[in-house]
Amino acid sequence: MSAPTIYVDADACPVKDEILRVGERYGLAIVLVSNGGIRPSRDPMVRVVTVPQGADAADDWIVEHCQPNDVVVTADVPLASRSVSVGAHVLGPTGREYTPQSMGMALAMRDLKQHLRETGEIKGYNPSFSGKDRSAFLVALDRVAQRAIRAKQG
Repeated sequence: MSAPTIYVDADACPVKDEILRVGERYGLAIVLVSNGGIRPSRDPMVRVVTVPQGADAADDWIVEHCQPNDVVVTADVPLASRSVSVGAHVLGPTGREYTPQSMGMALAMRDLKQHLRETGEIKGYNPSFSGKDRSAFLVALDRVAQRAIRAKQG
């Protein structure tokens, strides 16, 4: 059976270097999907896919191509939900793992925060990305990659 692939919602992804390190460590193919602006890689294990401009074009491409036990990295909660429903292992860039058990709450919190921003109750600022987030992501991706590899091997 084939090894898992890591699909990355690459527009504004702050952990591309960490993904490349883990992919290289385990010999996993990486697909960076974006609306543009990402340079091609010389690494034969890294593929850069540029999708047309438009809402959810990258998300749609990732969901159409990922398979059970592949890994998806995204900060987009609806994409995380769609990827989980395909059977992918999904991580946010802070190391948060999305699972079938956690998706309902993640979607509800996203909707609540969006509503509060729209009504002016809260400002639309995201917390800054920290070194602690980067470290937590690296540990989580290593763990999830190992789990995905074991699951693909049967």
